[in-house]
Amino acid sequence: MQQQPPLSSRVKDIIEVDGLRFRDLDGDGQLTPYEDWRLSPAERAADLVARMSPQEKIGLMVITSRPMGISQHDKTLTSHDGALDEQYLPVKVDPHTSARLPFEGTSEMIEDLHIRHFIMREEPTGARIATWVNAMNEVAEGTRWGIPVIVAANSKNEAGGFKMGGTAEDQPFTQWPGTLGLAATGSLEVIESFAAHSRAEWRGTGLRKGYMYMADVLTDPRWFRGQGTLGEDPQFVADAIGTLVRGFQGADGLERDGVALTVKHFPGGGSRENGTDPHYAEGRFNIYPTAGSLEKYHLPPFQAAIDARVSSIMPYYAIPSAEKSHTPQGRLTEFEQVGFGFNAEVLRLLRQMGHRGYINSDSGVLSKMAWGVEELTTAERVGKGVMAGTDMFADTNDIASVREAYLHGHFTAERLDEAATLLLTELFALGLFEDPYVDVEAADRVVQNPEAVAAAQDAHRRSVVLAKNHDDLLPLSPTALQGKRVYLELFATGTTVRQLDALRRRIADEHPDIDFTTDYRGADVAIVLLRPFIGSYFEYVGIGDLSIDDHSDVDIAKVRDIREHVDTLVVGLNALFPWLLDGVEPLADALLVGFETDYGVMVDAILGEFAPTGKLPITFPISAAAIAVDEQGRCASPNDVPGYAKEQHMDGRPYVYEDANGNRYQLGHGLTYEVPATAQ
Repeated sequence: MQQQPPLSSRVKDIIEVDGLRFRDLDGDGQLTPYEDWRLSPAERAADLVARMSPQEKIGLMVITSRPMGISQHDKTLTSHDGALDEQYLPVKVDPHTSARLPFEGTSEMIEDLHIRHFIMREEPTGARIATWVNAMNEVAEGTRWGIPVIVAANSKNEAGGFKMGGTAEDQPFTQWPGTLGLAATGSLEVIESFAAHSRAEWRGTGLRKGYMYMADVLTDPRWFRGQGTLGEDPQFVADAIGTLVRGFQGADGLERDGVALTVKHFPGGGSRENGTDPHYAEGRFNIYPTAGSLEKYHLPPFQAAIDARVSSIMPYYAIPSAEKSHTPQGRLTEFEQVGFGFNAEVLRLLRQMGHRGYINSDSGVLSKMAWGVEELTTAERVGKGVMAGTDMFADTNDIASVREAYLHGHFTAERLDEAATLLLTELFALGLFEDPYVDVEAADRVVQNPEAVAAAQDAHRRSVVLAKNHDDLLPLSPTALQGKRVYLELFATGTTVRQLDALRRRIADEHPDIDFTTDYRGADVAIVLLRPFIGSYFEYVGIGDLSIDDHSDVDIAKVRDIREHVDTLVVGLNALFPWLLDGVEPLADALLVGFETDYGVMVDAILGEFAPTGKLPITFPISAAAIAVDEQGRCASPNDVPGYAKEQHMDGRPYVYEDANGNRYQLGHGLTYEVPATAQ
């Protein structure tokens, strides 16, 4: 016999049947099958779908970003003590869409449009998230069937992750290294810990759906979104994705206290055309110039997610290029020239691989990124996507176009019921029909709790890669630095003098035995921290130049001048891309690489506080020539093959960067040293 689950209710009654308690969500005083938590999620979903109107089902098929009440400056346009934004906008402007649709208030979306899926873009405190989620669920509870709201967000627990908006009152979740940094640890145990601690923060604040993680294998080094991947090793990415799905959702599928994941971007967004991205027209194609690359390199992580019973999968915007690909690619043979969210063959492949959850389109596929279906009306795009296999459209409130598509027969009643059933099954499995509310006071206690912060700090340490250590220079212990002055510099996009001063004070306070100076002309040793940056998320700015210099926000002339004035130069590189290192590495006596790794941790590694153990999760190219693009748009190295394997397809030409010490900066490279006894 199943145990009584916790129930929480603010509007509808709780009834008792056979000594057990249930929420009377339809208000009829009876136990309706969908209210019966003893039934399976699939059984309950099927019962509820049979009762719903087409309009109510259609409301389930979109998910929209929804600003919180705290982001509304005019508090007369809020409800629930300021928690919900109720402003009606005649036109909403959003970087993901060109539709220019009206934007309803929160309660109208829930009550009249029947929307139940929302995306949070802000970064507020845990208590504010919980208050907002609770208020939306209070509105939802008062509707005909009491169907709860679920709130999704992009990944929130890695430093440097993609975020939109922000205020001075933000409280980020515990910040671990970037996903490339997690991969650099090489440890599934670290990733298990990351998932467990992060799940607690999400669950404790009421966030129950994550648009994460990227199962894309990085194969083109210039891809702007490569920094959000788990690297270029298909096997490790697969193992890590499986670990993340089980860690967030549950060991054997979605659990009541789990967080549902939407793994992305099927069938792999890494196979970019010279680093361009389908957020803009110039990057709208996935290309597969290498025979067998799709099956060998790009699909295994998605198979791992499916095997772990991931709740949903997101196809990317891109079109599989027939012109620039070696065809067929394994099970992909037709290469219909439409984006993956509209591509029946691609989505059939996803089902053939065993995916039983729903298919969640990427944001903006009905308007701005409707690649291959631009000539169709919006309703026709909806119909094509749904009949191809898409169950939900992301970041849109365009209920009208979904309704029009249904009424004009662009998709069938059977597909409507199938999509609604899959979407409701997730809500039932998460226990949201029983307990949609969260403890507001407890939410702030779980965010950045001491145990999570300590575990994240350990991951930061384990993410540091020692790439070069000429003449065993490191570690620079206090004994080795006795009588020497140390200069610390940081080059990172947007860094202010105040931020640099704060970092210098922090490092000096943490290392009182070391004599720091702010003038490199009088220093003996320089530690130069770099975080070069290029590219744009939403617009084409040309093929990426991976050189580290002024164009990537590094004052390379100053770095060279520092080199001329000091006896010893150590570089700590926080890498968002597999950079061209030939302008920086030769200047350095030692080079460490992190991936959104805490700067203080990188300095600790230099100063011997711990021995680096990280390994490169990506391969750094030897030169610009190795990734050059010719007049026909062909890259000198295959776009669809990971860096570690590119030389197999380059007719003897080199790809991997190698320094004067003979270190090859390829997948798995990483040195270490012995920590001085005084530091242990």
